[in-house]
Amino acid sequence: MTTDVEGRYATMIRDLPQGERPRERLRDYGPSYLSNSELIAILLRVGSEGESVLTLASRVLATFGGLGGLGKATYGELCNLHSISDAKA
Repeated sequence: MTTDVEGRYATMIRDLPQGERPRERLRDYGPSYLSNSELIAILLRVGSEGESVLTLASRVLATFGGLGGLGKATYGELCNLHSISDAKA
């Protein structure tokens, strides 16, 4: 585990048991068994210093009001988010 930017413990993907990791759950059970945050986390691949990819994915979805809002977000809006690089946008 690592601490996030506010000093809380952040659970990193590598800290999860194999069977609880989003990519493995996608492979084993299919996308209907994963939350939207887990699916976005798979696309993002990595978080940032002190923020797990799952936390980052949840934050992105919350910022845009869910998948519908995320789908309408512009490249510039995505790039303005902390921890979202040009490649991730």
